[in-house]
Amino acid sequence: MSADWFRRRFLPRGPLPAPRPPRPRASPVPYRRPRFLRGSGSSSGTADASRRPDARPVRSPVRGRSLPWNAGYAEIINAEKSEFNEDQAACGKLCIRRCEFGVEEDQEWLTLCSEEFLTGHYWALFDGHGGPAAAILAANTLHSCLRRQLEAVVEGMVATQPPMHLSGHCICPSDPQFVEEKGIRTEDLVIGALESAFQECDEVIGRELEASGQVGGCTALVAVSLKGKLYVANAGDSRAILVRRDEVRPLSSEFTPETERQRIQQLAFIYPELLAGEFTRLEFPRRLKGDDLGQKVLFRDHHMSGWSYKCVEKSDLKYPLIHGQGRQARLLGTLAVSRGLGDHQLRVLDTNIQLKPFLLSVPQVTVLNMDQLEPQEEDVVVMATDGLWDVLSNEQVARLVRSFLPGNREDPHRFSELAKMLIRSTQGTDDSPIQEGQVSYDDVSVFVIPLHHQGQGHSSH
Repeated sequence: MSADWFRRRFLPRGPLPAPRPPRPRASPVPYRRPRFLRGSGSSSGTADASRRPDARPVRSPVRGRSLPWNAGYAEIINAEKSEFNEDQAACGKLCIRRCEFGVEEDQEWLTLCSEEFLTGHYWALFDGHGGPAAAILAANTLHSCLRRQLEAVVEGMVATQPPMHLSGHCICPSDPQFVEEKGIRTEDLVIGALESAFQECDEVIGRELEASGQVGGCTALVAVSLKGKLYVANAGDSRAILVRRDEVRPLSSEFTPETERQRIQQLAFIYPELLAGEFTRLEFPRRLKGDDLGQKVLFRDHHMSGWSYKCVEKSDLKYPLIHGQGRQARLLGTLAVSRGLGDHQLRVLDTNIQLKPFLLSVPQVTVLNMDQLEPQEEDVVVMATDGLWDVLSNEQVARLVRSFLPGNREDPHRFSELAKMLIRSTQGTDDSPIQEGQVSYDDVSVFVIPLHHQGQGHSSH
């Protein structure tokens, strides 16, 4: 992203352009639940009727409906935080077609055959905020964006080493050596495809919400199986972990204003116009008051992981760019996440300050090599939105997984039952396996993906 592009996009100069004539407004994005929940008793067009914290139904696919790899899924709506469940989920089979460079004068990519060339599987969770529209659009769109991005690089993916030129031409005899020296591997093409797909999906969401007059954004957590590897891409504060008999391994990191403090502060340092004179980019242990003027207090800036002291000036009394701590930390006093999709129209309350420049749609991607892992029968990946992790730690979830699966090996729906049990553990009920009194009032969505005999289960969209 160049500085010139950034200034043109977010920092327009000179007279404002003449307003464009209004376009016909598109229909709002209709509310719905995931397709694979059809027949489970969940409401597809209206909010669930039972909204009391002690009477929130846990939904899961009907028995007999298989998800990829026989994965399990369950969800619960929030306790009246919003009218609708703002989480969304999607899963299915990825069918990647083979393309080759054409011989026509325009040198376009041509689809040689419609049959599948490379297949994989896909699971995704989207946690919406400001309404469910962005999460619904992401669930409808991201897999198609990913398929297109993978088809653009599939020839490089199946090569022994990704070639410098997909056209097959070798401009420089040393091209393979340059690729090898850069350490470029097949998995780097998949990572690049995921990153580009998130970016493309973010642009689609922005256009669709603007056209329909809706607002909102969502986090995105995606797992993709391809050629013996599991790719976990995360933009937001959902989480995925690998649970084995003797290991708990995080497969994602949460992106919050606190975890990305230095990146956010550096952006404000480079482009101070983004703060419109209303915020200070500096971090202090608490918000400063008038009595702090002239005192030397602890602070840190974008270039600092440690702390130092500075003499408080009047400009330091402005509202902090990042305020609060832990789960209460907010970016520009508004958002609790620093990466995700959507939020193109989001402004700081009572100002014209945009949040989007500080929000990244680019995910962090973790790669799990399944061939090296040699998964055992009860090895699973647990993916969940933050409503689960607000109440349960990685170790608590792993303990619940290990206590549940050995006694339910004969149940073909055990992974959905495990997902339901994990959600019930966040509700503080008498039958909850975790008796610590903690309750999650947020939407909670959980995938449990078994890794043993991966890829032998049925696929369902």
